[in-house]
Amino acid sequence: MQNYKEIWDSALKILQNEVTTVSYDLWIKSLEPIDFKESILYLSTTSETAKNRVLKLHYENIKLALKEVSDEVVDFKVLDPDESQAYFNVLNDAVNETKTTSNNKCKFIEKFTFDNFVVGNSNKYVYAAARGVAENPFSKINPLFVYGGVGLGKTHLLHAIGNYLRKNNPELNVLYVTCEKFTNDYIEALRSGKIDSISSFREKYRNVDVLMIDDIQFISQKTGTQEEFFHTFNDLYQNQKQIIIASDRPPKEISTLEERLKSRFSMGLIQDIQTPDIETRIAILQKKAQQEKFSVDDNVINFIAEKCDTNIREMEGILSKVSFYATLLGKPKATLEDVSEALKDSILETKQNLTTDRIIDCVCKYFSVDKNDLIGKKKNKEIVEPRQICMYLICDLLDLPLTSVGQIFGGRDHTTVIHAREKVSEMIKNNNRIKIAISDLKSMANRN
Repeated sequence: MQNYKEIWDSALKILQNEVTTVSYDLWIKSLEPIDFKESILYLSTTSETAKNRVLKLHYENIKLALKEVSDEVVDFKVLDPDESQAYFNVLNDAVNETKTTSNNKCKFIEKFTFDNFVVGNSNKYVYAAARGVAENPFSKINPLFVYGGVGLGKTHLLHAIGNYLRKNNPELNVLYVTCEKFTNDYIEALRSGKIDSISSFREKYRNVDVLMIDDIQFISQKTGTQEEFFHTFNDLYQNQKQIIIASDRPPKEISTLEERLKSRFSMGLIQDIQTPDIETRIAILQKKAQQEKFSVDDNVINFIAEKCDTNIREMEGILSKVSFYATLLGKPKATLEDVSEALKDSILETKQNLTTDRIIDCVCKYFSVDKNDLIGKKKNKEIVEPRQICMYLICDLLDLPLTSVGQIFGGRDHTTVIHAREKVSEMIKNNNRIKIAISDLKSMANRN
């Protein structure tokens, strides 16, 4: 077939006449074709925000343009930077599968280093722990268990450890995978029905010096995978190999996780990454601007840091978009005016999409509770806490009278809403599990 890059170049010529100049320059032009497999064209973009905007506003236009230039392209997928890196890792794994396990090297994201990690009060202890493991693997910090909310830097630290070890201990066999990758590899080994496949799987994961598993919380409801990981963990630990694990919550709060795994995870050091304070967020944005050579006013950085307080990845994406918008208009430096213009559509759409129903749905999904139970009369603990958190979020994110919030939850009095709001506010200060839950739920509710 025609080269997939040539197909995309042809599609771009069509799209340039089908969408507005601003949309083309902001969202379409920056897409990069990275692979074509099973009739699907894979496109990489510059941020999660860009991916969401492309899929929301231009999916049909792109699909029609691709269909016009090639009958072999049935559909396309857009990958944000993290997904693109993961996709390349999968490709590399496939290539390396034919090689011996001793050569099982994985590629780490180059920009994720200790030098590029901004240290503040919210993450200084976990940074010190990660640095300590990198400088002295196989020490007393084994396993290292890192947890925190979405977009706070867990993956950055794991890749920083990998990059440090690769540079200073190149002889070590270091493997980084997501929990999903570990699970899929195990399922594939079982599906083949061959003893050699299971042996190859175990050799891959147990014949390493350092094993890093990201997003381990997704193993919680997979009994067979937990069993296999338990034995993998034991084998590595008994042979004094380094284990590093990342999760969005501490071991004791991963539901349906076997007690023996919770016990294993607690054998070393458990360290959390908290939501960064305003000073750290400003420092992160300043570092990002310096690295990417963005020219922005200080008040732009201060504004973004103040408005985006739960997800570092999204915060950096906003800065990139604002800088790109100012460059597009030929401005030497991004100003607050550019922030308003660049984010106008997404802010308006977020406000339109952010409703009580959306918040309730997010809470139900997050805590796995039924909507009728959440807004109903049940008073068991499994329902009361999510209900109070939901009331808190509606009060915090929407400008609604307290009596209206009470009516949503079965006609409850406004004093009940006040009690829930104040109780959750206090729990956020003293309970890290609740703090992470609120952070995650805000990100879910505000996601375009």
